[in-house]
Amino acid sequence: MKPQTKLDDTTNLDITVRPLRETELSTADTIMRLAFGTFIGLPDPMAFMGDANYVRTRWIANPAAAFAAEVAGELVGSNFATNWGSVGFFGPLTIRPDFWDRGVGKRLMEPVMDLFAQWETRHAGLFTFAQSQKHVGLYQKFGFWPRFLTALMSKPVEPVKNNWQWTRFSEVPVSDREAVLSACREMTDLIYEGLDVRHEMRAVADQSLGDTVLLTDDRGVIALAVCHIGPGTEAGSGVCYVKFGAVRPGPTAAENFGRLLDVCEEMASTQQLQRLVAGVNTARHEAYRQMLNRGFHTDVQGVVMSKPNEAGYNQPGVYVIDDWR
Repeated sequence: MKPQTKLDDTTNLDITVRPLRETELSTADTIMRLAFGTFIGLPDPMAFMGDANYVRTRWIANPAAAFAAEVAGELVGSNFATNWGSVGFFGPLTIRPDFWDRGVGKRLMEPVMDLFAQWETRHAGLFTFAQSQKHVGLYQKFGFWPRFLTALMSKPVEPVKNNWQWTRFSEVPVSDREAVLSACREMTDLIYEGLDVRHEMRAVADQSLGDTVLLTDDRGVIALAVCHIGPGTEAGSGVCYVKFGAVRPGPTAAENFGRLLDVCEEMASTQQLQRLVAGVNTARHEAYRQMLNRGFHTDVQGVVMSKPNEAGYNQPGVYVIDDWR
């Protein structure tokens, strides 16, 4: 993408939008923490997210999907897009507070919408503050509409040892990994046509961000969970964060979802972590209820916005963990 400079008609700002550079990741991370911390009213905005990291990990995973907004030679905001096959989402979109409400967010949406078109994304979305009309209103201008809440949930990790048979992706021989990735792609395609999270699995493996839990039977992969673990990842110290989890549809899906949660907690326990964190859209009612029954509680809730205004895989009977942050 070539830099695009445009004078915003309402603010008279010359805003340049271009790819985010590796040398700017520290500044982008600072802006992200300052923006979110200020918005939610933290006494020290820079304490937002602790030692977790979204900016560097997402840039490394796909530098071509990371965008910067520049004004007068200064970085003032960034945005990241994620490609899950037929599904795409973006964020975090963050802007330095002294540039809020000056047209920067709108400009940072433009290259992301272009990417979704290039990727032929069938269902695009985002997670945002349900109470903020400013955020909801911005994204509605680009065709995204609010639907059900997503609950960001957690539970204390308890020392557990299950009898379930499971494998870590890191334990799969290198020569067999592409076949396993293809099997995972086949399973997620059954949940929503074209859904593909191999990008997340590879990012976790390549960057040593954690691991992917795999449950299999004679049909192949029946469940998976892509987990970030510890500082410098999207989890943070003492945390196992399930960025994406899914279960093969069918009559045993509910039982297998419980097994998947069990083995995620077992993995977290073996790593001596304190909390297991996972998000679930409340439209996936059975999955949400099962997590509540297993001791998860909601720490934060936000609203998912979708383009087009359709459910996608956010509907009853679907056992998926994610949160589109």
